[in-house]
Amino acid sequence: MSGVDFGDIVSPVAKVAYIGLLLFVIATFDFEVEQMDVKTKFIDEYLEEQIYMKQPQGFVVKGKKELVCKLKKSPYGLKNSPRMWYQKFYTFIWGLGFTKSKGYQHVYFKLVDDRVIYLVLYVDYMLLVGNDKEIIEQLKTQLSSKFDLKYISVANHIFGIEIERDRAKMKLSLN
Repeated sequence: MSGVDFGDIVSPVAKVAYIGLLLFVIATFDFEVEQMDVKTKFIDEYLEEQIYMKQPQGFVVKGKKELVCKLKKSPYGLKNSPRMWYQKFYTFIWGLGFTKSKGYQHVYFKLVDDRVIYLVLYVDYMLLVGNDKEIIEQLKTQLSSKFDLKYISVANHIFGIEIERDRAKMKLSLN
């Protein structure tokens, strides 16, 4: 039915102001920071609700023009796809023990003894920030078991902004 869930569209984007605060923490406390890319995140997600569409042009069944197609998986461009992917993602990381930040949307953290890890989601990129390389590696393995991810690198750019880091001087510059 047209209009149902139509306004409930999610595009997981952490606020740039929080990224700046996190970069301050990274430089001040010498945290590790790595970047991941979610490949084809909105394609082929299983649908939780029934969604129908008109038969695509060129694929109309002769004599059955009035029929519609019931979607089983999310095609690229479906407005509900980001929301469904995000629900799947949130359920997974919640199961790993992450807590959603109260003050910042799409920022999650987890404390394990004296170690902390942050996961910042920005559309199809993730920043993994923590005070221990091992906990970041564990998270990368866990995420890769569920999602098709590409390891980009130790973060040297974020959202088109180049990051220059001098760890000896505990200095981080943005260009």
